Amino acid sequence: MRVLGVDPGLTRCGVGVIDGAPGRPPQLVAVGVITTPSTMDLPQRLVRIEAGLIEWVTEHQPDVIAVERVFADVNVLSVIGTAQVAGLAMLVGARAGLPVHTHTPTEVKAAITGSGRADKAQVGTMVARILKLPAPPKPADAADAVALAICHLWRGAGADRIAQAMEKQALAKQALAKQVLAEQVLAEQVLAEQVLAEQGRGVGA
Repeated sequence: MRVLGVDPGLTRCGVGVIDGAPGRPPQLVAVGVITTPSTMDLPQRLVRIEAGLIEWVTEHQPDVIAVERVFADVNVLSVIGTAQVAGLAMLVGARAGLPVHTHTPTEVKAAITGSGRADKAQVGTMVARILKLPAPPKPADAADAVALAICHLWRGAGADRIAQAMEKQALAKQALAKQVLAEQVLAEQVLAEQVLAEQGRGVGA
């Protein structure tokens, strides 16, 4: 599975792509940031970020996109911008026909370091250790994007398999219900034909 992680931000939007599969350590494919200057008008910044995300999706062909779920904090204006970029990432994924999943910062930290209270330095260090890199990806936004991708590979993929198994079970139940219904209809038809045949013999006698 190839996962594109997106750490949304207006000034620096972190992006990271990893490959992985059950029983195999993840491999780093690409990592970087999409940047926009604070002096640029907001609509133009969003256009540039969208174009950058489309370029990453086109070049690396991910199977799924993992985006950080945005929560409000003291800096409301910062959160609004981050949420707008998160929405862009979801839109780009949806337009490309890709499944898009969100993970909270606490969830990502817990998956990568074992503690939901880890700081950015600890997350970066563990990302480098997991991927066998000589140093954490820079800047921290890039490392966070890779951490998101790893988190989804480890947690989201398992959830996807459970969902697929549940869907398969539901389809099997539907198929069984249809089969039972068809057998009931057939039995009723046979019974009706037998009744009609008995009535016919009675009339002939």
